[in-house]
Amino acid sequence: MTGALAAVIPASAASAADCATAWSSTKAYQGGASVSYKGRNWSAKWWTQNETPGASGSGVWADKGACGGSTTPAPAPSTGCSHPNWVAGKFYATGAIVRYTDGKLYRAEHDNPGYDPVISTWYWEPYACNGSTPAPTTPPPTDPAPSGFVVSEAQFNQMFPNRNSFYTYKGLTAALSAYPGFAKTGSDTVRKQEAAAFLANVNHETGGLVHVVEQNTANYSHYCDRSQSYGCPAGQSAYYGRGPIQLSWNFNYKAAGDALGINLLNNPNLVQTDAAVAWKTALWYWNTQSGPGTMTPHNAMVNGRGFGETIRSINGSLECNGRNPAQVQSRVASYQKFVQILGTTPGGNLSC
Repeated sequence: MTGALAAVIPASAASAADCATAWSSTKAYQGGASVSYKGRNWSAKWWTQNETPGASGSGVWADKGACGGSTTPAPAPSTGCSHPNWVAGKFYATGAIVRYTDGKLYRAEHDNPGYDPVISTWYWEPYACNGSTPAPTTPPPTDPAPSGFVVSEAQFNQMFPNRNSFYTYKGLTAALSAYPGFAKTGSDTVRKQEAAAFLANVNHETGGLVHVVEQNTANYSHYCDRSQSYGCPAGQSAYYGRGPIQLSWNFNYKAAGDALGINLLNNPNLVQTDAAVAWKTALWYWNTQSGPGTMTPHNAMVNGRGFGETIRSINGSLECNGRNPAQVQSRVASYQKFVQILGTTPGGNLSC
């Protein structure tokens, strides 16, 4: 990882009635650091950068209460309607209307796990409380594809001209609901960079979305860890690599299945027979697993740590720190090609 972190902010001791220094998306904060945001004080649980207090979904910021002399948030201006106040971290289904702290009403254009309406692309406004619904002053973002994914089907096909017919675009977009923050967090550039980073690593792992299963069958019997209490109910050789990020080992099939609500421990073949399931397992790893790295690939991209950090999270010391520069360069080349297809820039820290 290259480049030094700038402006690391030490913890400060703001009182409950005083507002700490205002949070900045460009600064890095150590664990214990105090900031203020939207009239409330927040404390960082661990190192963070560009994760909005109360809205990032990562849980990094602890709410320390209202500041600036008030013990409760300022009430929203009276609008004569009964829509509830927005609550950070609360799930909202498509179509839900909430009153934000600025007094405006916002409607969920997609299911939303509780991101801040001001920064989330899933909300648009305003909705009047007099029975009318005027045209929004700021139009809702235009999805680049009917699926709402930042990669259109034409772009997907351009990225993977020789892909196996199993890896369908429809399967990918059907899987996106499992992790709604994927490629929908941050600016348009960040969203496109994350999608490109995910697909570039997938491209490398599968030879251009050609291979659905691990090619070395001699390895198949090695992926059963009998020390696990649940064993290998599908068989000793049933947990070989499958899918876009080649899910392997019985404990990974169980963990992914538990997270997704799919019994993959007993039915590992679903990863090679159901395209949506296959894509969901890849998104499970990308969004929830740090692997041999220090953070999830998702967090690496949305927090500006760069494509190189995603390589570290997927293959760690096998490729990084000069161990296998040719493999790293293969991933980087795919990423650079894919961001070009999506009409954006690759950002920094491409290598690990």
